[in-house]
Amino acid sequence: MGRKIAKNLSSNMEDYLETIALLKKNKGIVKVSDIGKMMKVKKPSVTEALNLLSNYNLVAHERYGHVELTSEGKKVAKEVQARHDVLTKFLGEVLKIDSRVAAEDACKMEHSLSPQTFKKLTKFIEFIEACPDGDRPDWLKSFDYYYKSGRRRPCKIRKLKRERN
Repeated sequence: MGRKIAKNLSSNMEDYLETIALLKKNKGIVKVSDIGKMMKVKKPSVTEALNLLSNYNLVAHERYGHVELTSEGKKVAKEVQARHDVLTKFLGEVLKIDSRVAAEDACKMEHSLSPQTFKKLTKFIEFIEACPDGDRPDWLKSFDYYYKSGRRRPCKIRKLKRERN
């Protein structure tokens, strides 16, 4: 019997891959019990998920053994983590959402982000980070002011245009 191909993994299965990758990075060895603790689920749920991910050739796991991501599993986990990181950065650093809320929301959003949106959001963040002064761009500071006060700051560009005329 051939292996299934993972095309559209559920967000839950993506979370398992992301968790396995994180545990591997932090602990070096991934155990079923560690996955369960981190994801706050019972061992039978972890085992069921690992069996499915194994059928998709995303993890290698033997009963009572350690869990390893396959090369394809590593690739998928890396993609999910990249989406999570970009969303967390956008929500936390650009929109100034509380870091805990930003991480939680990013986790919910990362599974439905299209490649096109991910690419554009990544470029948007790179654009902001390349600000010449290394500070928050004025237009984002104006947004911060608007968010807090409900009022717009006078636009510097319009003011310069009026002064020239």
